[in-house]
Amino acid sequence: MSLASKVKPEKADYGLSLHQLYNQQVLANPYPLYHRLRTEDPIHWDPFLHAWVVTRYCDVTRVLKNFSAKCAASPEQLMAMGVASMYPIGGVLHRQMLFMDPPDHTCLRALCTVAFTPHRVAALRSHIQEIVDSLLRPGLERGYMDVIAEFADPLSAIVTAEMLGLPPSDHRQLKSWSAKFAEILGNFQHNPNRLPEMLRNLDEMCT
Repeated sequence: MSLASKVKPEKADYGLSLHQLYNQQVLANPYPLYHRLRTEDPIHWDPFLHAWVVTRYCDVTRVLKNFSAKCAASPEQLMAMGVASMYPIGGVLHRQMLFMDPPDHTCLRALCTVAFTPHRVAALRSHIQEIVDSLLRPGLERGYMDVIAEFADPLSAIVTAEMLGLPPSDHRQLKSWSAKFAEILGNFQHNPNRLPEMLRNLDEMCT
């Protein structure tokens, strides 16, 4: 059955919903849930996501090639769903490259790739090595370090900040903004308790 011809079931199967990933036991071992999705309902309407969940490789590639990426809820759709307070979030998501189709996606991607050409990356190599050395130095002096917290996390944030023209000292703020924005993208079900902080984060990031 094709994705285009599949209709929403009259009775939703909540047992297969990705909302179960909020359960810590399921999150620790999600593979049984994924196996059930692939075998029982590989093209699954998730009532919590309000979206189709496609789990077989052949179907995933078909969706990526043949269907629109414009799947973020528009501000108008958020209003209709009764979550008008999320209107600013809908407006920002619609401007993300992740949710664009050509030619808009092509144009924006062309602008972004300029920063990652082989020549540009080669020019940054020596400076990135300097950043790496500076992050490793305290750990070498102590004889131990938390590789994620003291090296991997700050390295990517510092390099990204510099490529965006921000002071490297702002890399922690950039990391915080990014993490909270990722929460918006991965929030399966609207959580009103988190909304004020998410909106405040969005306002800080965009101003």
